[in-house]
Amino acid sequence: MNIIVVGCGKVGLTLADQLNREGHDLTIIDNNEKALRHAVESIDVMGIHGNGAMLQTQSEAGIQNADVLIAATSSDEINMLCCLIAKKKGNCSTIARIRDPQYTNEISYLRDELNLAMVINPEMAAAKEAERLLRFPSAMKIDSFSRGRLDLIRTKIPGGSLLCGLRLRDLPEKIGVNVLICAIRRGEEVRIPGGDDEIFGGDEINFIADPGDITPFFQKIGIKYEPVRDCMIVGGGRISYYIAKYVEESRLRMKLKIIESNRERCDYLSDALPAATIINGDGVDQELLLREGIETTDAFCSLTGFDEENIMLSLYAGKLSDARLITKINRIAFENVTSEMNLGSVIYPKQIVAESIIQYVRALKNSLGSNVETLYRIADGKAEALEFKVGEDKALIRRSFSELRFKPNVLVGGIIRNHKVITPGGSDYMLPGDRVIIVTTNTGFNDLKDILA
Repeated sequence: MNIIVVGCGKVGLTLADQLNREGHDLTIIDNNEKALRHAVESIDVMGIHGNGAMLQTQSEAGIQNADVLIAATSSDEINMLCCLIAKKKGNCSTIARIRDPQYTNEISYLRDELNLAMVINPEMAAAKEAERLLRFPSAMKIDSFSRGRLDLIRTKIPGGSLLCGLRLRDLPEKIGVNVLICAIRRGEEVRIPGGDDEIFGGDEINFIADPGDITPFFQKIGIKYEPVRDCMIVGGGRISYYIAKYVEESRLRMKLKIIESNRERCDYLSDALPAATIINGDGVDQELLLREGIETTDAFCSLTGFDEENIMLSLYAGKLSDARLITKINRIAFENVTSEMNLGSVIYPKQIVAESIIQYVRALKNSLGSNVETLYRIADGKAEALEFKVGEDKALIRRSFSELRFKPNVLVGGIIRNHKVITPGGSDYMLPGDRVIIVTTNTGFNDLKDILA
C-alpha cells in the first residue's frame, strides 16, 4: 500500500519504521530538513521536505495515489488540516494524531466531520494501559480483545509456583480456572506451547482469560494479589492527567499523588484533578520522595519526559519498596537491556500507537472479509496476538479445528460468539460473525486464511 506519514518526530518515525517493515511504500513529509534526512537514511524511505498541510507538498508526495495518510506532527490543528486536504485532493483513508485533552470530548465529532478513519492519542492509549495495570497489579502487561470480553495478560512465574513443572494439558484439572497459556518466553526463546510443554520458575507467560478469571488464576498459582490503594506518579504530563481521569471514571479506591516540577502545570492539574494530590517539586529529589512516602506506596509510576530519569526513578523505587512499578520509555532501541532491569511494567506510547495503525492497515489489505479487528505485539515483538472477524470463507467455517491444517507456531486462543467466550478444543469450529483470537510467532498475517498451511 502507498502510505504517507506527515511528521517524522518520535511517533512518526516509529510508525514509518514499522510500516516499512510490513512491506508498504512509504513517503515521509517534514519541514525539518535535518529530521527528515535522519528518517530517510535510517529506514530507507522516500522523503519530501515541506509543510504537510499544503496541497503542493502533498501532491509532490503523491496524495492522488495514496491509500493512507497519517498526520503525526506535534500540532493537533496541523494534523487535522493535513487530513482535510488529503480527503479533498485524494481518495485515501486519513489518520490524525490528536493529543490535547481539550479535544477529548470532541473526538467523535471531529472524526465524523473530517471523515477520519482513526484518531490516535499516544498519551491517552498509554494512560489506559497504565490504568489497567493498576487494576491488576500482578500483571506485567494487559491487552484487551472484543471490547474487554477477553484479556491477554503477561506475567512472570515465581519459583515454587503451582505451575512449575506442570504440563499445560494438565492445567485445567490442576488449577480449575479457565485460562489458556498461549506464549512462553524463556530467556531469548519465545514459543507457542503445546499440551506437552512445561512451565518453569522465571518464565514469562502470556495467557488469555475472561477478566473475571484473572485474579482467581493469580491466587491459584501463588502470585500475590493486593489492590493498589496509593499510587505515586512522578511527572505531571498528559499521561498522568489521563490516568487520573480513568481512575476517577472507573471508581477505583485509589489515592493519586502527582509530583511535578513546573508550577503552572501544577496549578492546572490542581484545578483539573481535584481528587488527586498535586505536589510541586523535583521528582528526582530523594528527600522529597522519602517524605511523600515512596517506601510505603502501593504503586509508583515514572512518567517524566526523559527515559533515563524514568529508569533511574523506577530502579530507586524498586530498591526502597515493594511498589508496583510502571515505567514510561519513549525510545525502544535498548529494549533488550531494559527488560533485564527491575522496571516493572514498561509502557511504550509510540509502540501502542504503531500497533493500532498497523492493525488498521492490515485490515484494509484483507481480501476475504475476515478483518483484523485487534493486533498486539507480545514477547518483545517476537509474537503477535490478533483478533479476526470471521467472514464467509468456506475453507475456514464449519470445519473442526482437528480437520484444519495450521501453519507451525499458530494457536487459536479463543472464540467470541454471540457475546459468549469459547475456549477452543479440537472439536470446535468457526462461524461467520465470530471473533477469533490467533497467537503466532509468524508475523504479517492480514487475513484469517493466513493461518492455514
